[in-house]
Amino acid sequence: MPPFVLPDDVGHLVSLDQLLVRGPVAVTFHRGHWCPYCRININALAQAHNAISADGGQIVAIMPDRQKFIADFKSESNVPFPILTDVDNGYALSLNLTIWVGAEMQKMMQGRQDLPAFQGNSAWMLPVPATFVVDRGGTIKARFVDPDYRKPVAIADVLGAMRA
Repeated sequence: MPPFVLPDDVGHLVSLDQLLVRGPVAVTFHRGHWCPYCRININALAQAHNAISADGGQIVAIMPDRQKFIADFKSESNVPFPILTDVDNGYALSLNLTIWVGAEMQKMMQGRQDLPAFQGNSAWMLPVPATFVVDRGGTIKARFVDPDYRKPVAIADVLGAMRA
C-alpha cells in the first residue's frame, strides 16, 4: 500500500507507517460525512472496532471533507478510530480511486450537498468507496473496491482478512 501522511480530525498528522507499527490496518475510503451510505458503513466499522482491536488490528477512515466536518461527524457518531482528511482527494487520486461528479449530478446535488464547501475546493471529485486490509509489512492482503457507494464492504470479510 502506498504510504500516506494525512491530518486527522484535530489536525495531527497520521501516517500509514505509524499505524502499521501497531498491527494490520483496514484503510477505508468514504465519499464524505454527508453521505448516508458512508455513515452506515463507518458505524458498522465502529461496531466492529472492538473485535478488530482484540485481534491487534486497526481501522482508519479517509474522506475528502475538511477537518471541521470530519471532527463533527466523528464526535456525533462516536467513532473510535481515526478519520483522516484527504485534502483535494490527493491520496485517492494517487491510487486512481477518484471519480469526477458530472454536471448533471452536480445540479442534482446542489442545494442538498455542498461538495465545494465540504471539501474546500470546486473540483467536484469523490473517492470511490474502498477498503484495503494492509499487513504490518505494508502488503495489501484484501481489498474491496466498488464505485456503487450503496454496496459496503462486508465486515466479516474485513475481520477474516485481519485474522489471516
